Amino acid sequence: MTYRAGFACFVGRPNAGKSTLMNAIIGQKIAITSNKPQTTRHVIRGVLHRPEAQVVLVDTPGLHRPRTLLGERLNDLVRSTWSEVDVIGLCIPADEAIGRGDRFITGELAELKASVLAVVTKADLVDKKRLAEQLVAVSELGEFAEVVPVSAVSGYQVETLIDVISGYLPESPQLYPDDMLTDEPEQVLIAELIREAALEGVRDELPHSIAVVVEEMMREGALTKIYADVYVERQSQKAIVIGARASRLKEVGTRARHEIEGLIGGKVYLDLHVRVAKDWQRDPKQLRKLGF
Repeated sequence: MTYRAGFACFVGRPNAGKSTLMNAIIGQKIAITSNKPQTTRHVIRGVLHRPEAQVVLVDTPGLHRPRTLLGERLNDLVRSTWSEVDVIGLCIPADEAIGRGDRFITGELAELKASVLAVVTKADLVDKKRLAEQLVAVSELGEFAEVVPVSAVSGYQVETLIDVISGYLPESPQLYPDDMLTDEPEQVLIAELIREAALEGVRDELPHSIAVVVEEMMREGALTKIYADVYVERQSQKAIVIGARASRLKEVGTRARHEIEGLIGGKVYLDLHVRVAKDWQRDPKQLRKLGF
């Protein structure tokens, strides 16, 4: 039996279901998910171990038309990731018509040496007839190695997709040890979980303006103490995140703490502070400080 190992990533316009699919494949929460576009900002890897293959999944931000320096850097990050992986799954939702964004990305992918699969996501949201029509429309969009419909929510065809991806990886020994699920530093994952909690239920003007930095992490016996700063760009946004009588910030803290405890498998004390870093998305110095 030939052993295969390599890198795969899912791409697509924002909100095409990339991170949700990745979490379903890895079987635990590694990439953050949110129904806000541009939720993913870091290249987060998940490692999937199988008897005959090891799939290293790389998560990229959605490619979009940039309006800020942060936007340009995110797009550069996407393109550099694409050039280094073996398999790319272009995610196109089953319940939305193919749009300009899908055509734009398909054109960009045509230049690459990776095997490109079309992954029709959210298959649970449409009936069989609509799904069949979408599969035909997608296969006419470009030259794909294969077209695979999936639903990350119901689990439909997720295993099949993993088989297909594995088959296109190069022959190679294992790349990561058996017990490793992600190579992201724990603090980055924790910051992402806090940012995800802060994004829940906020109005549309906020998502891109939130950044989180874990300032300190200490283990005291069974308890992990985490001190983190949530950065926004304006005073008015700070008020939104904190909420009346700090009610929103408490909710964010509770939700994030619960997720972090699941990640590190132990009790967590979480201390959150909201700070204003004026127009940080446009300021190279601030971007560096916040890890971009």
